Amino acid sequence: MKGLSINAMRVGWRYKLINYGEVYEFETLKRINDENFLLKDLYTLEQYEIHDLVRFGRGDDFEIREI
Repeated sequence: MKGLSINAMRVGWRYKLINYGEVYEFETLKRINDENFLLKDLYTLEQYEIHDLVRFGRGDDFEIREI
């Protein structure tokens, strides 16, 4: 695993997540618990939880970076 871990993320910061070839750019809105955040997509403005992005596992390319 490269980059940050989920529990190292901070509310109000922007991140890029790569998992199974999918790329997501989002801002953290609220910490739900140690391993889950409410996110806002930077392009669609849709809100979702980080749990939804990793519910099928973490691929070999899993990476979280600050942007």
